[in-house]
Amino acid sequence: MIRKTKAEITKCILHKVANKFNSGQNVFSEDLIRFDQESYDLMKGFLLKPFGSLTQSYRFTNNEDVRLNEVNKFASEVFKDEESFVEYSKSIVNHLFEQSNSAQIKTGDVLVVYIEGIEYKDVLTEAIGIFKIENKVDFFQTYLDDNESFDVVVQKGISTKRIDKGCLVLNTSDEEGTVVLSVDNNNYDAQYWVKNFLTVKLADDYNSHTQNYLELCKEFSEEVIKPELGMHEQGNFLATTVDYFKENEAVDYATFKDEVFEEEKHKEKFDEYKKHFETLNDVLIRNNFDVSGVVLKKEKNKLKTEIKLDTNISIKLDVDAPEAASEYIERGYDEQKKMKYYKVYFNEEK
Repeated sequence: MIRKTKAEITKCILHKVANKFNSGQNVFSEDLIRFDQESYDLMKGFLLKPFGSLTQSYRFTNNEDVRLNEVNKFASEVFKDEESFVEYSKSIVNHLFEQSNSAQIKTGDVLVVYIEGIEYKDVLTEAIGIFKIENKVDFFQTYLDDNESFDVVVQKGISTKRIDKGCLVLNTSDEEGTVVLSVDNNNYDAQYWVKNFLTVKLADDYNSHTQNYLELCKEFSEEVIKPELGMHEQGNFLATTVDYFKENEAVDYATFKDEVFEEEKHKEKFDEYKKHFETLNDVLIRNNFDVSGVVLKKEKNKLKTEIKLDTNISIKLDVDAPEAASEYIERGYDEQKKMKYYKVYFNEEK
């Protein structure tokens, strides 16, 4: 999604965000962080690496006027006047604090950075980065004690493996608005970061169309197919869905239903669930759109096609092989044992 070859962090400040449900208070820095070269190189890679492989982008929203969106407003002011960076970095943390609407929202360190030389769609631009560190890891620190002997002590610090939550607000826009990139590796509170704090929606492009449709199918399989027809049919439906997306460059809603569902009643249930899904998630599922291969590859890995049984046995279905579930697995009921069973056909054990 972005290239960081020419990117430079020119400003970076760290604040502490609290949770108002726990009677906490934010703690602010007044000065920018001064890096040595080693820590700068490590920090730059740590913050920007997750955005290089993103396929989707967001745009700010607001019920009245997008210019009233808090993060959009703060970022715009900084882009106009870099000298206001420290002031608006505090405003960003205060806004984040106001979105801690439950006790489960974690406190943490907030890094706000100003980046120059970010390359997005072959254009160099600036970006405001906002990163929340929620989890710290234990590590051993060695030291020389008073007896001139080495000892160790356990300390907590920030892991450089991945950020918990982060976004880049780019100083560039298209017909939909300002471009925003976001990552969230702790999605126990997904509404909090994307919808409450950033208040953004996915860009209206083939990447989001592909993701929304696959999310629809995944939820339909979980809430309709699994309870009514069982895990076997659920896995078969998901595998067939992935196969359709792999075999077609574009999705046609009517054709999809004809290929995936054999019975008319299942098509009707899918129509009903589509309307429910759109209302619940405030999205519009397109009836025709081009397939994003990158999104398909990413999302299919999230599809659960494992049949877990109460006898401590699991059967894992390959989501890339839709014919396997129907050809090589049979489901039945044993009258003697009074138990359900699966019969699996194979040639060799691998």
